[in-house]
Amino acid sequence: MTDFTFLSQFWEGFNVTQTQKTDSLVTFTLEPSSDGRCHCGLKCNSVHDSTWRTINDANFLNHRVRLNVLTRRINCPQCGVITEEIQWLEPHSRMTARLRNYVEGLLRVLPIKHISQHTGLHWHTIKEIDKRRLAREVKGPDWSSITKLVMDEFAVFKGHRYATVIVDADTYQVLWIGEGRSRKQIRPFFEMLGEHCKNIEAVAMDMNTAFDLEVQQHCPNATIVYDLFHVVAKYGREVIDRVRIDQANKLKHDKKARKWVKRSRWVLLKNRENLTAGQENHLDTLLAMNKDLMTAYILGEQLKELWYCESIEQSQSLWEVWWQQVQDSKLKPLLDFARKLKPYIHGIVSSAKYRLNTCTLEGMNNKIKLIKRMAYGYRDSEYFFLKIKAAFPGKAR
Repeated sequence: MTDFTFLSQFWEGFNVTQTQKTDSLVTFTLEPSSDGRCHCGLKCNSVHDSTWRTINDANFLNHRVRLNVLTRRINCPQCGVITEEIQWLEPHSRMTARLRNYVEGLLRVLPIKHISQHTGLHWHTIKEIDKRRLAREVKGPDWSSITKLVMDEFAVFKGHRYATVIVDADTYQVLWIGEGRSRKQIRPFFEMLGEHCKNIEAVAMDMNTAFDLEVQQHCPNATIVYDLFHVVAKYGREVIDRVRIDQANKLKHDKKARKWVKRSRWVLLKNRENLTAGQENHLDTLLAMNKDLMTAYILGEQLKELWYCESIEQSQSLWEVWWQQVQDSKLKPLLDFARKLKPYIHGIVSSAKYRLNTCTLEGMNNKIKLIKRMAYGYRDSEYFFLKIKAAFPGKAR
C-alpha cells in the first residue's frame, strides 16, 4: 500500500488515502484523521453522518488538483448537529483557501478569462472571488477631511447609459460611483456625506444642471466651478462646427474651396500648440480668407482666458468684454452659445479662486475603458464600480 503520509501536511486534520493522476489532473482522496471540531471550538467524537464532497485546490507541479473529501456532520453538545469546521476550507465552499488566495493573487495582474483558462474555474466563480476581495480591500474615505470635489459622468454601456463618478479633488480618490446622472441618482452620495456636506468648499463639474442643483441643496458652503474642457468642447460643437458648415455651404459654386473648408474641422478645434507646422499654415491661411471663421476662432481662444484670470473681478471684467464682442460679431451660432452660457457665468469666474477641473477625470475615464476591455464588459455594475475604486485609491494628503 502506498504511503501518502507526507501529503497529509497540506490538509490539516485529514489523511490522503488514495491518489489518481491523468495528464492534467491529480485527484486526492481525503479522510478525517482525528475527531471533528465544531465552529464554536469544541471537539466532538460523535458523528451524525458523513458525505463526500469534491473540492478544487491550487495547481501542483502544473497539474490541476481535485480533492474527494469525506466531510462529517457532528453532534456538538453546544450547537447540536452541525458540519465540522475544516481549517483550510470555508463552509459550503467548493475550493480551498489556498486556491482562493492563489486566484486573488492572479486577479491583480490578469483578466478573469485568462485565469479561468489557467485554473479551470468558471468565469463567474472567479468574478465572485474578485468581488469579495475588492469589497474587503477597498478602503472608505475619511469624509471629514474632504473639502473639494470633482464630478463627471462616463458611459457604462452603449445606448446612452451613464454613470456618475465623484472624486476627492485633493487626493484623486474615487469616493462614489452610481448609475445615472440625474439629481435623484446622485443624491445617495450627499446622503452618505451627511454632516460633512458643510465642509465642501468647491465642486468642479461640467454644465450639468442636475449636478449644480443637487450640490446647492446639500452643500451650502460650496462654490460651483465649471470645467474648461467641457465648455470648450461645447463651443467647438455649437459654434466652430456650425460656422464652418455655414461657410462651406456658401461656397457651393467653388467645390475645391468648399471641400477645403469642410475638411478643416480638426485644424480649427485643435489647440494651436498641438498643431504641426503644416497644420498651422493651413489654419492661418483658412482664417485669413474667411472673416466669420476668424471671428469664431479668436473669440473661442479669448473664452479660454476666463479660466486663467488672477481674480474673480478680472474674470468678470473679461467676460463682459467677451460678451460685447460676441454681440458685435452678429454671428448667430456665437450669439446663441453666449446666451446659453450666460446663466452659468458664476461657475466660470469662480475658477479664478478655485483651480479645479475635470481633466483628471478625463484621464481616469481612459483607464475605466481599459478596465472594461480587460473584463470583456461588465454586467454586474457593483463589481465594475469596485474595480474602479480599487484602481483609484487616492494619494496621501
